[in-house]
This record gives sequence, C-alpha cells and structure tokens, in this order.
Amino acid sequence: MRATPVPPDTAIAPELPVPTGDRTPQPRVALLINPFYPKDPRASYGKHVLTPTLALTSIAGATPEHWDVRYWDENLLQGPPPRAPLPQVVGITVHLTFAKRAYELARWYRAQGSIVVLGGLHVLSCPDEAAAHADAIAIGDGVLLWPQILEDIERGALRPRYSADYARPYRLDPAPRRSMLPRESFLTTTSVIASRGCHNRCGFCYLATDGLHMPYRMRDVEQVVAEIAADGQPYTVFVDNNLGSRPDYLRKLCIALRPLGIIWSAAVTIDVTDDPTLVREMALAGCTGVFVGFESLNAGNLSDARKRTPAPEDYARRVALLHRYGIQVNGSFVLGFDHDRPDVFERTVQWIEANRLECATFHILTPYPGTPFFRQLEAEGRIVHRDWDKYDTAHVVFQPKHMSREELDRGYAWCYDRLFSHASIWKRRPEDPRAVASYLAMSYLYKRSNRFWHLLIKHQLTAAVWRPLIEHSRRRHLKLRTRLERLPMDELELAAATRASQCISPGV
Repeated sequence: MRATPVPPDTAIAPELPVPTGDRTPQPRVALLINPFYPKDPRASYGKHVLTPTLALTSIAGATPEHWDVRYWDENLLQGPPPRAPLPQVVGITVHLTFAKRAYELARWYRAQGSIVVLGGLHVLSCPDEAAAHADAIAIGDGVLLWPQILEDIERGALRPRYSADYARPYRLDPAPRRSMLPRESFLTTTSVIASRGCHNRCGFCYLATDGLHMPYRMRDVEQVVAEIAADGQPYTVFVDNNLGSRPDYLRKLCIALRPLGIIWSAAVTIDVTDDPTLVREMALAGCTGVFVGFESLNAGNLSDARKRTPAPEDYARRVALLHRYGIQVNGSFVLGFDHDRPDVFERTVQWIEANRLECATFHILTPYPGTPFFRQLEAEGRIVHRDWDKYDTAHVVFQPKHMSREELDRGYAWCYDRLFSHASIWKRRPEDPRAVASYLAMSYLYKRSNRFWHLLIKHQLTAAVWRPLIEHSRRRHLKLRTRLERLPMDELELAAATRASQCISPGV
C-alpha cells in the first residue's frame, strides 16, 4: 500500500491573517494552543484525534477561576486560532516537531498585543531559543507555574523566565478541565494520567533530556477513578509513560476500575507480564489494549539504549499471555539503531505478523536535543541537520551506522506499507473467531482510512462515527470478563505468578 495523496490542510499549517491594530486584548482571557504539525501519510491520521492533549487541559485546570480560559488545537483542522476576543495571555505548548509553528503563532499574537507564554519539552531543552519568541517561558512543571505567571501578569510584574521541578506530590495537582474541549472532535476526552515518570531511562527517550528530572509520582487511585467517572465516557486512555512501573499500584487501580464497566488502554513495558495474575486483573478491569515499547528485537540495541527489559527471545511468550486475556498489543519499534542492518525491516515485520500484533507503530531513531543520544551522535559527527520540523521520527536526521540514510527511509516506508496491507491485516487477525470482526473494523478504519479520517476531523464527526464501535467493544468485553472469571490459570502461569510474588519490584 503506497502513501495516499496528502490533503493540504494536513500537511500545511493554516495561514494566519495579517495582524491589525483594531483589537484590544481582553483582560483575564487566556487562550491555550496546541500548534499544528504536518501529518505522516504513512501512519494513521486517526491517532491525532484519539484523545486531546492532557498538558493543556491540565494547565487549564490550574487556571484561577476569575480567568476565562479557552482551548484551541490546530490539528482539528478548524483553521487558525481565534482572536475574537483577543486574549490577554496566550499559552503555547512547544514540542520539537512544531517549534517553528509555535514561534510563528507567538509572533502573530505578540504583534496584536497579547502576552505570550511558551512551555513544553522543547522549552526545557532549548530555553534560550524559545525565550527569543516569548514574553515569558515556563521551564518544568507548568501546572505549578501557570497560576504564578497569571498572578504576575495581573500585578504588571511578569518575569521573562519561570522554573519549577517535579518534586511536588502529583496528587496535589488539580484535575484537568475537560469541559472546555470540543467533545465531538475526539474518540474520547477521557485521557488520564495516573503516574508520572518511568523506571527506564533510555538514552534516546525524551525523559532523558538534560534538566528533566521527573521522579516517579502517583496520584491516589480514588482521584483517578473519580476523574474517569466524572467524564462519563465508555473508553479511557491512560497516557502515562508506563502505567506498569509499579505493579502494586496498577493492581490497586485495576480493582478500583472494575465497577465502572469501562474499557481502557495504556502504555506499559512488556515486563508487566512478569505476573500473569496482574494481566488477568487488567483484563477484568476493562483493559482492551496496551501500547508496548519493544523498541528492537536485537538485545544489543536495547543494551546500548540502557533499556531494562526481558530478553527479546521471550517477547513472543509474553505477547501470547496478553492475547490469552483478550488484550490487544500495539507494538512500538524504533528503526536505525547501531546494530540494525538492512534486513531489520523484514525481520521486524515478520515477527509482528508471526505473533499477530493487532497494530504496530514504527519510528525512525531520532536524536532529541538535550539527550545522551544526541550528544553521542553529535560527537561522532553523525547529525545531518537541525531542522526541528524533521525530528518527528518519520525522517532520517542522522547517519545510520550500517546502512545509508536512503535505505533507512525506504525501510521505514516499507514497514508501514506492509503492515497496512490487506495481506498483513488478515494474517494478524485474532485466533479467537469472535474477535475477528471488531479487529477488522478497527484495522480498516484506523489504518487504511486516512482520506476518511480527514473528513471526520474536518467536519467534527470523529466521536459520532467511532462511539458506536467503542460501545460495541465495551459490551463485547463485558461478556469476555464473565468468561475470564471462569478461566483457570494453567500451571506455568501459576508458577510464574508465584515467582513474581517472591520478587521485589525494581521500583523507579
């Protein structure tokens, strides 16, 4: 399957009107913006509207009540952000791949008299670059800094730079303000984070960015469950870096989620399968899918990245355990490590198909600025350029060790072409015949319908079209839970559970 033509409004940011001087910023009106970024035609456009950005709804939740706070996501294809009324303060989240667009928006609003505050990971890694485009920058925990910034604006005492660490107990953060979201534009507005941090510190991951010290923090289980219940949606997405970093916490969360009757998905590491009883608890609590960062099937690559993980030779057994309990697996694979050669693409896809992963996501290895991996490649003279727009894991921005840049680019494209083909979709169908129909519906709607997705997003029909499928999946999973409760654990699983109970968690 070749990449389909890209609709212009998914590749090019909306044009900003010429600034005029006929508007006056409205006091105590704040606008929070998620800037536009070009969509990868190889991947699904649908992933951009599964859930709203939790960063901005969390900032909104920390906004004082006497401020009018609004939200705009340019990726919902509704045009440029509003200026009627012209906000007194504009908060823009800045990530590497849309830094250029964030700075363009900052210039546009500042030219009209608004105060612009920039925050986000790219501000942390490149603060001097970001400061040149803003009235103030927020480095670190924005939920903690935002109320102070607004108070200083009211007093006419805005400082150019604010900093905070992540040491404050996470349970003290206010709940995200989801009431300001366009619910019709997302598959679900219930994106939730229960824990912050990860027990891995992979050298290529953004969590390894200089200055980002994010200790593992958990919210109270009761807080998380109340937040999910309050949003009233059948499907929840946990956006934690790794919901399974603390197995004891995950188990408590699962027990508390069971009465809600919802379905949910989360990112975990494959070692969550160390204890089959925990996997069973996840399924009984409504877990229908996990996003697993396998990263590579080569142990040398994983060692170089400093990723603590079970041996790749054991991945297949662990995937089978998740499937046994009705949990679909979306595997994440990074291409271009130093132990990768041109055969890595076919070997990876063959493994995905052999183990029937329902979905997979591919990423070209990308050296994020401020990480150990970036410094390594820079010292080796392998960084090709610093056009941050291309640091999106879909472009080759460094020289691979055992292949050309062109081979890596072609291999990445081939992986998606193969995975999204009719043959691969059918080959990876679930072994349980009862799950095949819903799997095929998900695969074709999510993976092969970018033109359709473009229409859904543009006309704000995402929720209307997907909710019936979600509700069908929820009802089907409720029946599956009944069967799972009667399903005995085999001897091997019981032995593994016993071993897990005798081990001390590695912690974070």
